[in-house]
Amino acid sequence: MSRYALELSYDGTQYHGWQMQDNAVTVQETLAIGLSTILRSEIAITGCGRTDTGVHASHFVAHFDHDQELVPNFIHRLNGVLPDDIGILNAFAVPNDFNARFDAKSRTYVYHILTHRHPFKRAYAYLYHRHLDMEAMNSACKVLMQYEEFGAFCKSNAQNKTNRCLITESSWSKTAYGLEFRITADRFLRNMVRAIVGTLIEIGENKIELDGLERIIESQNRQQAGYSVPAKGLFLHRIEYDRSNWKPIEK
Repeated sequence: MSRYALELSYDGTQYHGWQMQDNAVTVQETLAIGLSTILRSEIAITGCGRTDTGVHASHFVAHFDHDQELVPNFIHRLNGVLPDDIGILNAFAVPNDFNARFDAKSRTYVYHILTHRHPFKRAYAYLYHRHLDMEAMNSACKVLMQYEEFGAFCKSNAQNKTNRCLITESSWSKTAYGLEFRITADRFLRNMVRAIVGTLIEIGENKIELDGLERIIESQNRQQAGYSVPAKGLFLHRIEYDRSNWKPIEK
């Protein structure tokens, strides 16, 4: 039995997230069906994490096991049976103990805000017309990085073993069409990024002061934090691994 890793991207608009669910179309299920079709055996696939309904991935990593060599032109053939909102970028032979979820060293999410209407980007960004104080929002980003417990930004009843996350990057920047929020951590809680963005927007509107953010984080209470912004603006942007033992599969 050999283990393989896939790098892929997907438009999450039509999916109920990554994780397989009863009576709902997910990316994991769609990809497993595609793999099983071209490899002619039932394939189970494990992802680097979960994305919620409507969230996108510019970069996602998953692994699967197969007891034979991969078919010729594997990536091309797999893309050929997948819908066009999922794309396989690369494939690798990896050690048999590799785990796409637990071996990830960091994950980066990006959230996009439009400050004016843009017909071709509206499906992938949150249209927000009000003025936001970016200086205050970036000061709040520095506050976030001083903490490690983020239960205040986790979806209720998520049943996590721990709410600890080590944030190593958190910042806002201007783009040609609006604003972009970028955050990197070793792990994320369910709904965490969207709740953080909603809270930072309220800081940008001067509805919450910086010491108010500290109180929210220390409360560990989701009801104290801001609203969750729409899923369509959120992208899983990058997953980092030790790739020293990864062997590329020819496309």
